[in-house]
Amino acid sequence: MARSEAPIGGVRARAYTIPTDKPEADGTFAWDSTTLVVVHVEAGGKTGVGYSYTHGSIVDLISSKLKQTIAGIDALDPPSAFAAIQRAVRNMGRQGLAATAISAVDTALWDLKAKLLDLPLCLLLGRARNHALIYGSGGFTTYSLDELKEQLTGWVERDGCRWVKMKIGTHPRDDPGRVAAAKMAIGADATLFVDANGAYATKQALEMANVFSAYQVGWFEEPVSSDDLEGLRIMRQRAPACMEIAAGEYGYDIDYYRRMLNAGAVDVVQADITRCGGVTGFLQVAALADAHHIDLSGHCAPALHLHTACAAPRFRHLEWFHDHVRIEHMLFDGAPAPKDGRIAPDLTRPGHGLAFKAKDAEKFAS
Repeated sequence: MARSEAPIGGVRARAYTIPTDKPEADGTFAWDSTTLVVVHVEAGGKTGVGYSYTHGSIVDLISSKLKQTIAGIDALDPPSAFAAIQRAVRNMGRQGLAATAISAVDTALWDLKAKLLDLPLCLLLGRARNHALIYGSGGFTTYSLDELKEQLTGWVERDGCRWVKMKIGTHPRDDPGRVAAAKMAIGADATLFVDANGAYATKQALEMANVFSAYQVGWFEEPVSSDDLEGLRIMRQRAPACMEIAAGEYGYDIDYYRRMLNAGAVDVVQADITRCGGVTGFLQVAALADAHHIDLSGHCAPALHLHTACAAPRFRHLEWFHDHVRIEHMLFDGAPAPKDGRIAPDLTRPGHGLAFKAKDAEKFAS
């Protein structure tokens, strides 16, 4: 193949496991640490950075197969590299762990291209808005009522969030009381979101939706499994009119989103840049959502989403997820700070504006 002026050279990946500040759980899972895999890609004297919240096993895939696949490809052509690594993982399966590896590499490549051109990533992609709205997210089922109320009200009062989200589903009988307490804490002017992470069956989820409507819950995320498109469609049709149904965080390729949107399963579709194929994949989902006249919301990793979210044609908000916000501010220079319920790109920094603090992260290396 012909060599470019900036052929992709070195590719490095490393995993870091960061303990949570408190035990965390949702309706179907519990955890006490989060693994971050960070990728560096070099070309033309610049280094692009990408990452994913995933499992450390993808380091080997990135450092071998994906590195070999993109070596020598023009760093100014991330879609070409994206297509090549999609083909390279065909026989091992493109979804799941392979998709998170591809996502981390793709975001590094777009960061690299923007740095080579000395542009903020949002301007390179084509900016549709100057900032992204955020909603506070956490409210884990491991929290006491006092911890839950303190966290949610902090996002409203300190950060200006107009929406906050809590987890439900671990102990369904406790959910109505927890939701009532949360709504009372945040007041009438803020909207409460709930996220079951697929913990309920359809009839149970419908019953819960009717109960939650008394507390003006405006968003019910994954009331049933995100793989149950028929169940989600039923929820969308029968839930109280004030309540939107959302899902999509476990989408790893564009076909997943095509099936979800064609099924009429959601009012708002979610995508995660660290799972759905990085910047390239996220913009594909954004175009598909726009074509279906459905709003898009970014799942977790708010610092990494920010520039790409500002380029998406039809975009609602980013998830200001407690665990990821803590990690991104701990380990990355340039992580955004909220003001009046929104975050904005720093246009003085090229790329996505995030610089990994390797020395600070060393103690978490795994």
